[in-house]
Amino acid sequence: MRRRLTDLALGVRLSVGGGRSGWTRLALIAVGVGLGVTMLLVAASIPAVLEERTERTVARSVESGQELTPGAPTLLTAEVRSVFHDAAVNGRLIQPEADGAPLPPGVTRQLAPGDVVVSPALERLLASDDGAALRGRWGDRTVGTIGAEGLAGPGELTFYLGTDRLTAETANRIESFGGATAPEEGMSPVLMLLALVGMVVLLLPVGIFVSTAVRFGSESRDRRLAAVRLVGADVGATRRIAAGETLAGAVLGLAVGALLFLGVRQTAGYLVPGNLSFYPADFRPVPALAALVVVLVPVTTVLVTLSALRQVLVEPLGVVRRGGERRRRLWWRLVFPALGLVLLHPLVTGLDDAPGTQVMIVAGLVFLLTGVALVLPWLVEATVHRLGPGGVAWDLAVRRLQLDSGTAVRAVSGIAVSVAGLIALQGLVGAMGALTAQSQADTSTYQASVLDIRGGAGADEVWARELAQARGVTAVGTLTSVWATPDGSDAGGSGAAGDEGLLVDSGTCEVLAQEAQLDSCADGDVFVVLPDGATAPAPGTAYLLGGSRPGADDAGAGAVPDAGPDSESDAGADAAGGLAPWTLPASARTVAPPEGGVTALNGGGPARILVTPGALDGAGLEPMSVTTYVALDPAQPDALDHLRTAAAQVDPVAYASPIEQRGITAALGGILQVLLVGTVALLAMIGASMLVNVVEQLRERRRLLAVLVAFGTRRRTLSGSVLFQVAIPVVLGLALAVVTGSVLAVALQTAVEAPVRFDWAGVGATSGVAALVVLLTTAAGLPLLWRLSRPEGLRSE
Repeated sequence: MRRRLTDLALGVRLSVGGGRSGWTRLALIAVGVGLGVTMLLVAASIPAVLEERTERTVARSVESGQELTPGAPTLLTAEVRSVFHDAAVNGRLIQPEADGAPLPPGVTRQLAPGDVVVSPALERLLASDDGAALRGRWGDRTVGTIGAEGLAGPGELTFYLGTDRLTAETANRIESFGGATAPEEGMSPVLMLLALVGMVVLLLPVGIFVSTAVRFGSESRDRRLAAVRLVGADVGATRRIAAGETLAGAVLGLAVGALLFLGVRQTAGYLVPGNLSFYPADFRPVPALAALVVVLVPVTTVLVTLSALRQVLVEPLGVVRRGGERRRRLWWRLVFPALGLVLLHPLVTGLDDAPGTQVMIVAGLVFLLTGVALVLPWLVEATVHRLGPGGVAWDLAVRRLQLDSGTAVRAVSGIAVSVAGLIALQGLVGAMGALTAQSQADTSTYQASVLDIRGGAGADEVWARELAQARGVTAVGTLTSVWATPDGSDAGGSGAAGDEGLLVDSGTCEVLAQEAQLDSCADGDVFVVLPDGATAPAPGTAYLLGGSRPGADDAGAGAVPDAGPDSESDAGADAAGGLAPWTLPASARTVAPPEGGVTALNGGGPARILVTPGALDGAGLEPMSVTTYVALDPAQPDALDHLRTAAAQVDPVAYASPIEQRGITAALGGILQVLLVGTVALLAMIGASMLVNVVEQLRERRRLLAVLVAFGTRRRTLSGSVLFQVAIPVVLGLALAVVTGSVLAVALQTAVEAPVRFDWAGVGATSGVAALVVLLTTAAGLPLLWRLSRPEGLRSE
């Protein structure tokens, strides 16, 4: 054991005390390993980031359904949801009911009606020129900012607004914030699949780059080991010495990676989208995962070194590389992608959230993408041995690849794996976007809608008047909703099974066209919207209009603020219960639901009735909800955000949205943004690793380059040969990546039951960006080529 430790120590001494050449090799290995360690530490920090964000979110949450009396130091609160430029802006209305009412985390004072405290990110947005359409949405009396303990992240857009208009029916009564448990339901299998693919695509190339980095300077190391053999070391000792050299570089790479991680830690939280941002203190590796990185990276580098020495015969008088003219074999390389396809069979048989399925998918992805890295050396060797002669630069490059293609292929393997994974991700994202896409809604008349779930007397008139004054609004139409209970059942809505009632929506023909596919419409018409599987109400059925929907709170308790003079119900309304009798006419026509757009309250599930004003016989009822449809001026910038501001000024809890919904859900959008950041980081690591690899190859061949120049070879020819040596493996690697990525994309699209389609523009863009990164990094190494090819490079000891 002592002799083995002595051999390892000698390897460390040779690594750190080998003069300029040894230091250069050590620095190259440390930088290459350090880049990989940085990515691994970033991945190891994600669980801590999610945990810290969840804890702060739970601490400010509101537990609904509490039975509390107003006499205690309680608080009424209601959630507010809004959007600005596609970014979510969420907040809460708060109304203290007594001294000592609880304060939200990060808020240090009670808020009077109209006072608002905002997050620092929202404060900056309101003060910027871009926030003009947002200013005044919740008033202009900003009295402070929310502390870090009350925010999920520094980029979050949130606020608290003081009010005096909440009631027990329209808000939650609480005596403290927090207490609500974090949601336990996991991601859907489709989103989980996307996350698993993204994890493998972003992390697998890291292992390839680390294994490539530890082989930097292997030729000079082998010559040094031959000298050690000459003074009496045996084969085992040389391997332990080589492991010691590698171990020194790996340990130094851990230090470099830790320093780079500290730099990334300070900026990473500001590079992700605001709704996913985090504080630098949150960005810390999980101890168990960090320990795993610290152990696995040195062990992996040593194993790679020992594996590489199996192909080298180190003798006292020199180094002989095994193999000669023996060609690489293909059959065993195909075992990995074949095994990967077998393990990916859940993509065809059906997805679920079982841990075993997730493990199989991750293993299948790893085997399939590793197969790309294994097949590429065979493909490059088989290709370059069939290439014909050309110019001097071409011949130099091809001959170099024919003699030793392993060095160039190792650098390109990581790129090929990355591109294959990214192409598969693009195919999956495109399929998920198609699944979540909404049908094209009719936006010829109205382009946005505002939903007021409180309703109240005269609410439709208030909304029509206030929204018509918003900048960029050209027309307004309202849809009022009341509950219809079959006459003879309980007016409160607790009728027998099948007699619970349904919604009756009233509006003009232009408005009703947003709620159903109408062939024709005139005032006085009645329509029954009948989705698939719903039961149609019988013509001639008598209903009582008004009251509350079963299971809903008293909608009339939360009348719209500043609704103006109270409007009296018509004489047709039932004096005892506020209900009006109405009969579904036999002339009512059955129509299909709309192809897209916003529906009122029930989401288009059960049947409902659409009526024009003339069909209600003048019954003036207090609506339980109001949907306002708005036409926007396309020439007015930020017209939708001005509409949202006007709606919030009428009722902060009203929600304004475009009729034509986005094609990607919010959850998918967040994951895509994270994957975009990860892809950029991966490409940056590819570029840095390629640059280090080019520098290492040029340094190893500096004497040969100097000899070529001395014999009259132009530097332009040498530069061309270097570019060709990189371009040939890159082209072959990208071709293999496109084929593998496309096959995997088809499998992933099949898994989510989406139409199989290829995004050739995305494939071309991904491959082109990867090729551009390689070209730029190779070009960045050319100045070193010109420096190494000077006559001074002929000197040797």
